[in-house]
Amino acid sequence: MFGMKMDIGIDLGTANVLIYVRGRGIVLQEPSVVAVDRDTNRILSVGEDAKRMLGRTPGNITAIRPLRDGVIADYDVTESMLRYFIDKVIGRRFVFRPRIMICIPSGVTMVEKRAVQEAAEQAGARRTQLIEEPMAAAIGAGLPVDEATGSMIVDIGGGTTDIAIISLGGIVNSRSLRIAGDKFDEALIAYVRRTCNMLIGERTAEEIKIRVAAASATARQAEMDVRGRDLLTGLPKNIRLTTAQAAEALSAPIGRIVEGVKAVLEETPPELAADIMDHGIVLTGGGAMLYGFDSLIQRETGIPTMLAEDPLSCVAVGTGKALEFVDYLGDGQEMNSMLSPSVK
Repeated sequence: MFGMKMDIGIDLGTANVLIYVRGRGIVLQEPSVVAVDRDTNRILSVGEDAKRMLGRTPGNITAIRPLRDGVIADYDVTESMLRYFIDKVIGRRFVFRPRIMICIPSGVTMVEKRAVQEAAEQAGARRTQLIEEPMAAAIGAGLPVDEATGSMIVDIGGGTTDIAIISLGGIVNSRSLRIAGDKFDEALIAYVRRTCNMLIGERTAEEIKIRVAAASATARQAEMDVRGRDLLTGLPKNIRLTTAQAAEALSAPIGRIVEGVKAVLEETPPELAADIMDHGIVLTGGGAMLYGFDSLIQRETGIPTMLAEDPLSCVAVGTGKALEFVDYLGDGQEMNSMLSPSVK
C-alpha cells in the first residue's frame, strides 16, 4: 500500500507499455499485446504472456495489438490492458486513485487525445493529463527543455516517429510520422516474401532487426539463418539473410525518417538551428536502436547525432517527471502551457 497520493507516468506505446511511478522509477515494461478468446470476448492474457502467443494461437484465440501507429485502434481492449497494468503496479486494494500522465504522439487529433484520456480514466485514474511524446522524450533524455536554447529530439517508437525542436518549455517545430519500428518489421517481412518466396512472422522480423539489420549496408557485416514457410511448396524453409539485404529492405522507411528530420531542420529559426549544431540531435525510442541509425542521420544532416543513454525508457521517465511540473502549476489542465505548444 502506498501513500495517499500517487503519480504515475505511462508511455502507452504501440509496441510496449512502460509505467513510471514517482519516487520509484520504471516499475513495469511489457509488450502492448492482449490475447482474447474470440468466442467469448474474454481476455486471456496481457503483456509478455500474450506476446508469446503471437502467431502461435489456436483458431478461437487471437493476440491483439490494440494500438496502431501510436493511436488506439481497439478502445475496449486498450482500456482493459491499461486497467490490468495499473492494477499490477498499484494493487487492487489501492484506496486513492492515482493521477496519471500519458504521452501521445505530437500529430494526434482531438478525438484520439480524448480516447486516450477516457481509456485511462475508465481504467482507474483520478485525473489524466497528456504530454506530447517528443517533449516527454526530451525531458527523459535530460535535455534542457525549459531553457532559451534549442534542443532537437527524434523519438522512433513502435508506431510513430516524433521529430521536434524544443525551446523554453514548448515545442517550436515538430513532425509526427506514422513510420517506425512496426514499419521496419513490415518492410522485412515484405522483402523476404518478395525476394525469397518465403513467409516469416513478426517475431522473426524483430529478431532480424536486432541481430543483422542496419541503417546502411556498410554499417556492419552480419548474417543469420531465417526460418519460415515456403510460399511455393507450403513447407518449412531456411534461408541465410545478410546485413546488406536487411538494409536494402529497410531503405524506404529509414529514408522517410531521414527526410522528416531534414524537413524539421529546414523550418527551424536560424538561432535555434545554431544551438542544434552545437548540441546535436538526440535519438530516443526502440527504433532508434537500429544499428548505425545515429551515424546515418549525422552523415545526412552534418549535425552530431547521439543515442540517448537509455533510449527505451526516455519517454516513460519524461512522462513521470512531467508530473512534477503539475505541482508548480496546480493540478489543472493549464499545465499544457508548459508541456505543449498550445499556449505558446
